[in-house]
Amino acid sequence: MIQLTLPYPLSANVYWRSFVPKGASRAVTTLSAEAKSYKAAVHKACVLQCIGQPITGRARVEIDLYPQRPQDWARRARLAPLTWDDDVRCIDLDNANKVLLDALKGVAIEDDRWVRELVSRRMEPDGEARVVVRITRLALPESPQVDLLEAMA
Repeated sequence: MIQLTLPYPLSANVYWRSFVPKGASRAVTTLSAEAKSYKAAVHKACVLQCIGQPITGRARVEIDLYPQRPQDWARRARLAPLTWDDDVRCIDLDNANKVLLDALKGVAIEDDRWVRELVSRRMEPDGEARVVVRITRLALPESPQVDLLEAMA
């Protein structure tokens, strides 16, 4: 298993940039400058956290997203102890998933197409904004179909 603490992800709205090149009839979508910078930061974090080779094959990815704790968090917690963080500014989980998986591709995971299980959680803010990612290689399932094929041979 790999566990990484990474910078807080960008919004998917900032990650990609679409434009119509001069003389073209179709839009082109590319990574934005911010996305390239974020991917470089994720790569650097992986290197600093001793990630050698990416996990190959099927993988389970768990994402814990920690938004920035606001300065008035104590007042919010006094007013609504169980739900104080519901209106803390936070990227949507589905946007975070796409951006993170794209940034981890080729660095911590071989390719996001191999992600077979994805668990995402928005955590209670406890300080600096960040994301904690755990990646586990999944074993191939034992299939009864293989036994049937062997029996037929």
